[in-house]
Amino acid sequence: MILGKKQIAHLPKSWLPFADAASDDLPLAQLLRLSLFQVSVGMATVLLLGTLNRVMIVELSVPAMIVAAMIAIPVLVAPFRALLGHRSDTHRSAIGWKRIPYLWFGSLWQMGGLAIMPFALIVLSGDQTLGPAWAGEVLAALAFLMTGIGLHMTQTAGLALACDRATDATRPRVVALLYVMFLLGMAVSAIVVGWLLRDFDPVLLVRVVQGCGVATLVLNMIALWKQEKVRPMTKAERAAPRPLFRDAWHDLMAGGSAGRLLAVVALGTLAFNMQDVLLEPYGGEILGLSVGQTTWLTAVYALGALAGFLVAGRWLARGLDPFRMAARGLLVGIAAFCAVIFAGPMGSVPLFFAGAAGIGLGAGLFAVATLSATMALPAGTHGAGLALGAWGAAQATAAGLSIFIGGTLRDIFGGLIATGRLGPALSDPAIAYSFVYHLEIGLLFATLIALGPLVRIGTYTQNPRHDDTRIGIVEFPT
Repeated sequence: MILGKKQIAHLPKSWLPFADAASDDLPLAQLLRLSLFQVSVGMATVLLLGTLNRVMIVELSVPAMIVAAMIAIPVLVAPFRALLGHRSDTHRSAIGWKRIPYLWFGSLWQMGGLAIMPFALIVLSGDQTLGPAWAGEVLAALAFLMTGIGLHMTQTAGLALACDRATDATRPRVVALLYVMFLLGMAVSAIVVGWLLRDFDPVLLVRVVQGCGVATLVLNMIALWKQEKVRPMTKAERAAPRPLFRDAWHDLMAGGSAGRLLAVVALGTLAFNMQDVLLEPYGGEILGLSVGQTTWLTAVYALGALAGFLVAGRWLARGLDPFRMAARGLLVGIAAFCAVIFAGPMGSVPLFFAGAAGIGLGAGLFAVATLSATMALPAGTHGAGLALGAWGAAQATAAGLSIFIGGTLRDIFGGLIATGRLGPALSDPAIAYSFVYHLEIGLLFATLIALGPLVRIGTYTQNPRHDDTRIGIVEFPT
């Protein structure tokens, strides 16, 4: 049976994912169109952290150290997201736009970086006949820097625009939808780009990466079209001095819970992301999985994260305090890392995959919960852009550091085990991975401790449920 438009229009909202995220100020069609900026961000993330990483090391024979340095460049831009958000809060224009100019220029930076990136990578690989020897490194660094600036600017301004347009009641579901679109953007672009580059050729690399740059501009143009209302500003209003960043930052931190929330975001992200570079090697080295089998780990993790986003949207819509939901995500993560640790000595592949899915589920719940809490921070002289930029800066910076720390610790302990310095009792190669996983569990417990006072504060009061008898962190004996 095929449903027509009339039948679809009369379907209950519960049958249509995220249909209840729409509001009179932000209809579903406009919300879905706005969420396309997350698709472009997901595509750029896959290129920077996945596809080009592999291409540079394998096909172009670029040293891994240089590749790691290039991939780290966009992370170095992340701390400036708070400043970018503040600038979009206080932007002055004759027609009154605040977010659209930053979405537009972020799109240009992102497209420009992808436009020159393939040529820079080819020069970096040594295929160079003219110019100084350091040209490849400089051009590649410039390309990654431009793409990173565009990525962070686009996502910060886009999230702030969504926050501006969403109502208090629909904001949690809007957040979950935006994260789902980010995940879909990563999944679809990974499949498409991987398929296009299956038979590698330098000219084909140029076409694919520059095609992604064009797709970025097209998607973001569609996303920002007529999304922000025109509010004409007088010449006097445009000439008025802007609030200083340090004053706005002080106002944000003076709210009481903002600083602790950012610490929770950084700690939790650090805990969840150390495994990013370890799960597949752990599956191959310890459990003896093939390359094809370990590749499925990314899909399992993504499915877990997608489930986390969907569940988070429903829980927040029912009035669950986001701090309590973040605690649930942390508890799921603790159980998931325990499953991964025990999978090695038990030789259980199903337990390993269940742990990977659990890590994705916990990380998804935690990310949506903390972002929703950030959007709901009490408004002072600062705007939504500053708060969301601060959240993005804490999240992205911690993610980059965690990947570096996780890989470094695994190599250090792996070397100690290989040389026998830890003794015969600790000679199993799994110990090196297990140390990092145990450290992540410790960081998850530390995040729970940091989160506790926020649950007591109860700053989030949307859709309170006085009949809620569920037990949260605050009820635990201390």
